[in-house]
Amino acid sequence: MSTPTKKPGSATGKRSRLYWGVPAVLVALVLVVLLAKWMTGHPAVASFLADYPGHSELPEGAPVGFPAWLAWQHFLNGFFLLLIIRTGWQVRTTTRPSGHWTRNNNGLIKTKNAPTKITLELWLHLTLDALWVLNGLVFAILLFASGQWMRIVPTSWDVIPNALSAALQYASLNWPTDNGWVNYNALQLLTYFATVFIAAPLAFISGIRTSSAWPKKATALNKAYPIELARAIHFPVMIYFVAFIVVHVFLVLATGALRNLNHMYGGSDDAGWFGFWVFVASVAAMVAAWFLARPLFLRPIASLMGKVSR
Repeated sequence: MSTPTKKPGSATGKRSRLYWGVPAVLVALVLVVLLAKWMTGHPAVASFLADYPGHSELPEGAPVGFPAWLAWQHFLNGFFLLLIIRTGWQVRTTTRPSGHWTRNNNGLIKTKNAPTKITLELWLHLTLDALWVLNGLVFAILLFASGQWMRIVPTSWDVIPNALSAALQYASLNWPTDNGWVNYNALQLLTYFATVFIAAPLAFISGIRTSSAWPKKATALNKAYPIELARAIHFPVMIYFVAFIVVHVFLVLATGALRNLNHMYGGSDDAGWFGFWVFVASVAAMVAAWFLARPLFLRPIASLMGKVSR
C-alpha cells in the first residue's frame, strides 16, 4: 500500500511551520537585542543617543495630561476595534453564514434599487465600522479643539532621529525614559500618528470600497479605484492594528502599568489603583461583547434595522 503524500498547506504542514517558526522568531529577537547592545556601546552611537534622547520638544502651549473625554475615547476605540477585527476575520473565513440580513428600504435610508442581502456576520462588521468611524470623527474634533493633537502630530524634523534613538533604546532593552503624562517619545508619537491619521483612514476607504454601500454602477470610479486594490489594502491594515494592539498593551503593562493605566483611565499621574480597576472593567466589557456577538443575540438586534433570514 502506498503512503499518502501530504498536500501543501495541510494541517501537518502548518504545524511544522509553527514548530520551526517560533524558535526562528525568538532567535531573531535575541540577535536584534545583541546587535542593538553592541551598537549602543559604540562611541559614535552613544554620542548620537546623547544628542537625541528619544523625544522631541512639544510646541509652546501643548496640553499636559489627559482629559476625561480621552479616557472614554480610548475605551470606545479599543472596544469597537477589537470587535471589528473579530468580525472582519469571520467575514473572511466563514463558509456557512449563520444568517442573512436585508435592509429595510422604507426607513431613513431609501434607495431606488432593492437593498442587497448580506450575511449576518457582514452586517455586524459594517455596523461596528459605522460606529467606529462616528466615534473617530468625535475623537478628531475633540483632539484638535483641545490641542491634544500636538502630542501625536510631528511638528519638528528632529522627530526622525529621536525616533531612531528610541528604537535603539527599546531594542537594546535599555528603554527610553517614559513620561507619557507630559510627552510621548518620538517613536510613540510617530506610531500614534500613523495609527490615527494613516491606518484608520486606509481602513475606512478600503472597507467602504468592498462594502455593499459602494455604488456598483459607477464605472469610472470603479475603474479608478478597483476593488482588488481595496482588498489588497484592507487585510494588511487589519494585521497592522492587531500588531499595534499587542505591542501597545505589552508596553503599557511593562513600563509602569499602574501609572500608565491612570494616565489612560484615571486622569492622574500617580501610581494608584483607580485606573487599573477601570481598565479591568473595560476588559470585562470587551470580553462580554466578544462572547455575546453570536447569532442568538444578534438576530433580534439586526431585525430592528431590516429583515433577518436564513
